[in-house]
Amino acid sequence: MTMRVWAPEVEQVRVRVEGVDHELTRDVGGWWSADLPLPHGTAYAFLLDDDETPLPDPRSRWQPDGVHAASRAYDHDRFTWTDDAWRGQAVRGSLVYELHVGTFTPGRTFDTAIERLDHLVDLGVDLVEVLPVNAFDGPHGWGYDGVLWGAVHEPYGGPDGFKRFVDACHARGLGVVLDVVYNHLGPSGAYLDRFGPYFAGTTDWGAGLNLDGPQSDEVQQYVLDNARDWFEHFHVDALRLDAVHALRDTRAYPLLEALSVQTAELAERLGRPLSLVAESDLNDPRTITPRNVNGLGMDAQWCDDVHHALHVWLTGETTGYYEDFAADDALTKTLRGAFFHDGTWSSFRERTHGRRVDRQAVPGTAFVTYVQDHDQVGNRATGDRLSATASPGRQVCGAAVVLLGPFTPMLFMGEEWAADTPWQFFASFPDPELAEAVRTGRRREFGRHGWGESDVPDPMDVATLERSTLRWEETEAPGHAEVLDAYRSLVALRRAHPELRDPSLAAVEVEHDGPRLTLQRGPFTVVVDRDAETVEVRRDDAVVWSFSGGGPSPAGAE
Repeated sequence: MTMRVWAPEVEQVRVRVEGVDHELTRDVGGWWSADLPLPHGTAYAFLLDDDETPLPDPRSRWQPDGVHAASRAYDHDRFTWTDDAWRGQAVRGSLVYELHVGTFTPGRTFDTAIERLDHLVDLGVDLVEVLPVNAFDGPHGWGYDGVLWGAVHEPYGGPDGFKRFVDACHARGLGVVLDVVYNHLGPSGAYLDRFGPYFAGTTDWGAGLNLDGPQSDEVQQYVLDNARDWFEHFHVDALRLDAVHALRDTRAYPLLEALSVQTAELAERLGRPLSLVAESDLNDPRTITPRNVNGLGMDAQWCDDVHHALHVWLTGETTGYYEDFAADDALTKTLRGAFFHDGTWSSFRERTHGRRVDRQAVPGTAFVTYVQDHDQVGNRATGDRLSATASPGRQVCGAAVVLLGPFTPMLFMGEEWAADTPWQFFASFPDPELAEAVRTGRRREFGRHGWGESDVPDPMDVATLERSTLRWEETEAPGHAEVLDAYRSLVALRRAHPELRDPSLAAVEVEHDGPRLTLQRGPFTVVVDRDAETVEVRRDDAVVWSFSGGGPSPAGAE
């Protein structure tokens, strides 16, 4: 096979294959290559100039010994797929379920996650969104400190394990969304800068990608090739693009648009829908505007504004970025038009922010909404879920708004039974200096916001990981079981009645008066009372489902 690596600023490249060094020849554009036999499982690493430090392949497919070790050759054709009949699942209008492989089950692997997929089928989930699975340093972490984008984290089960997971999802009629992080790399094991000018500028999390500077064409192609690999070789149905607002890209043809074009072409060739979902805090409708009218062409984007308005309404919390969402019209405005900040003053940013959504032209399903997600739980100082602040009845009130509203709804793992487990920030960097820097840095950050530093969990303590792992026995426990029953009923209502999935923002009618919220969805009226902890769904004058505090009405869903 031909071994290739991009290293435009070095004078010599060698590859060490099973302990033997081989010279590579420089090609055009800063690429180096050599024809070498590299059977599946062969260990190899690159050496640059006179540095004898072996480096993993920037495009590694397999890192069984960790991110600092040699790469291994991986043959995609060795895996036997059974999903030939799978016809795909688009994101818009689907029910998405967000999970983290390392805390979804005590086993912390793809294979043990497969054992819980039938629970998701029974719940009525359409798509499973998996937090990042690419390789990072240490056995445990959120996954947002990944450094080798094409290699699946070995403790989860490696590339074969992820393929088994996707195959098992498809066998059950579940699509798969993969969370990918293209805006930065983690602090340990990131060797890209030794190979070439991959980085330029900084983000809140580290060096940013060089997407528009000198020699940035190959950097952009690096991302495009990685995205294609997940779709083609791992059969995922969608990619969720982390924090695209941190992608500094001034090109007339930016990376996000190029990803949109490539994904549409792949979908046509593969014969199934493929989706791109952006996480963006810009409140810019151009993100989900079609390319033919000068948009970036993302299929959907996460919408924090709906979450923030719901969170304030359910909990009364108004600190930090929640302050603006205490406004009387916040909930009504977001449920009608997705963005609260649409050219309005943002006190958190100390400037005007956002742009209005055209409710006639943009479907609500272009926005992924949620009562909870990994960010809004995990980035709290103690990782406390909504269930730690609001009663189970209030949580069901919030879920009814999300599940029966005009948007694409998403649940966070365990939310459906009001899990008592927090989801706290955890990591496991082997380098003691880095570990201590992360530990003290996080405590100081929250200390500045009024938290006692001793209240912030130690992210390096395995107990933090264990506290954050779902306890599945809760699903049958009093209190939790009733919430799960309510979630199942709400999802069943949504699936049974197209009017409750109507994506038209212009058609949705919202009335909000203090604790009482009413949504008109075609012939259905959804009345949610936060203080009474009740939900009533009526069709004309008939009540088709109701919930009061402890659980659903015996009448149940239709």
